Parts: sequence; structure tokens; C-alpha cells
Amino acid sequence: MKLITLEEHYLDVSIARASAGIASHQSPDFHATFDPKLGFSWSPSAEVLQDLDEGRIANMDANGISMQVLSGLSTQQLPAEHAGDLVTNLNNTLAAAVTRHPDRFAAFASLPTVLPEHAADELERGVRDLSMVGAMIMGRTEDQFLSETRFDPILARAASLNVPIYLHPGVPPAASSAINYAGLDPLVTARFQTAGWGWHMETGIHFLHLVLSGVFDKYPTLQIILGHWGEMVPFFLDRLDEGFPTRLTGLDRSIAEYVKSNVYVTPSGMFSHAQLQYCIETLGTDRIMYSVDYPFLDNGGAAKFLDEAKLEPDVKEAIAHGTAEILLNLA
Repeated sequence: MKLITLEEHYLDVSIARASAGIASHQSPDFHATFDPKLGFSWSPSAEVLQDLDEGRIANMDANGISMQVLSGLSTQQLPAEHAGDLVTNLNNTLAAAVTRHPDRFAAFASLPTVLPEHAADELERGVRDLSMVGAMIMGRTEDQFLSETRFDPILARAASLNVPIYLHPGVPPAASSAINYAGLDPLVTARFQTAGWGWHMETGIHFLHLVLSGVFDKYPTLQIILGHWGEMVPFFLDRLDEGFPTRLTGLDRSIAEYVKSNVYVTPSGMFSHAQLQYCIETLGTDRIMYSVDYPFLDNGGAAKFLDEAKLEPDVKEAIAHGTAEILLNLA
């Protein structure tokens, strides 16, 4: 079965160095919890993260992955004076990898969101000139959600280009981390505020800010992709609709209606049959695509999970590749 995965990362060293200010948003031991020498999960080496050729493709072949949609790691923490050039270079690097291996890779554009007008133009350049299939945005920019009006150029351009935004987890602000996650062993706190819990709650909140601020009334065709089975949101749709009726929000539709018409979800390597079935029953099969979160999670087991799912063959094919081919224009 053809398998396209949508949340597969690449590390640009220049961007990592220029984003050093992100340390103010992280516990001192954040990087330690992702150090492969410690043997924790989600700890790939820099060499694996930077591989866009033989090693990555060999791993895909060994585990039944037909195509990866590549994405650079967070550009949301870049300082404004360097963001434009660094992101341009990153997108050029990913586009070059797609050119070398057009049948194995596609790519999401990274955006210098600290410069919203520039980011909108970079998205258009990525889509029109580099054949990129959308954008990936990782968390807040200067502690602000995309619902802030300063980011309207990005949302408007994505809608006009008819490409999705993959809203990926980002590190919670320092204030949130201090209130919600501190007081434990530093390594536990570091994971608690990020990959173990905080990233996902933050991303769900980020999406709900988009809904409640009226973004999807303003841009009704805008499509958002949420990993990790929707970053907690699908599992609270009944509660959200009870708590936020349209007579309270003033929105055109209920939250569930926005989710079912403006959101796609992927597993991000959380290979849970219970969560898959819940999302199918709640969102429908045409709103689910596939992702591994490589190399933070290994490709092993990705194909097996879908093979073992209790789904009709045509549904498996849609989740594995068909829906992504339509949404991302990959066919």
C-alpha cells in the first residue's frame, strides 16, 4: 500500500543556532531530554535530522514509506533581522531535496512568521516557484497565536493559494511553563511542558483561538492540519459545543462544524487503534491523513498499524495516501 507521511522533519543548523533565544522558553534540561546519548525516546541525532538523501530514503524503504512531506524545524523563534534570509535558504534546501527525489519527497514551506508580510510572500514563493504543498508553523511567534491580526497576511495568502497550514506544537511560553509544569524533577518538567503533554495542549489551545477569534468566518476555505489525532480537540467536541454555543461566540457555526470542515488530523506516530476509530467516528474518514514524526519517532510500525486497522480497503487507501494526494495536489 502506498504510504505518504506528512510530519517528517529536517534540521537546519543555521536556524537552530539563530534561534538560540528559544532557550528562554524552555527549562534548562529541555535539550537534555532530547539527547540521544541518554537513550530517551524522541532523541534523534543531528546527523539523522539533516539527512535528505540515501539514509532517509533507505529507512523509508525498509519500513514501507512511499513519500515524506518534509518540514524544517521551527522558524517561529528566529529574530526578525535574520528570519527572512534563513527561511529562504531553508526552503531552497528542502526544494532541492524534492528535485533530487521527486517521487519520494514533497515539502511544506517554513515561514518567518515574525515578519508576517514577508512570510506571506515566502509562502507564495514556496508554492508557486518551489512547488511546496503548504506551510508548517510550529507554535506561537513572540508568544502570540496566529489569531492575532498581525498574522492575517499569512492566513489570507494560504487561503488564496488553497494550501493548508500544518499547525505543529511549539514550546509553551516561559510563564505558562512556570505555572503549569514546574516543581518536578527538571527532566520530567522538560518533557511535561513539551512532548509529553504541554506541546499538545498548547496546540489545541492555539487552534481554538483561531476558531473563537473568527478566523474561519473570515477565511472559510482555510484548512488546518493538526497532528497527534487533532491535539486533543476532537475528544472534547461535545464539551466545546456545549460551552461555546453560537449565541455566545457570535460565530457562524459551532466549533464541531469548523473542525469537520476546516481541519485534517494525522497520528504523528501515536499508533493507537482506539484513537483512530474515535477520529473516524467523530470527523469522518475523509479528514484523516498519515504521519510518523520521523525521525523523532521511527518509521517502524507505520505500515503495520494501517495494515492491522479494522477498516475497509478503500478507507485504508484514503488515509494512507489518497486524501493527502488531493489536499496537497500530489497526485
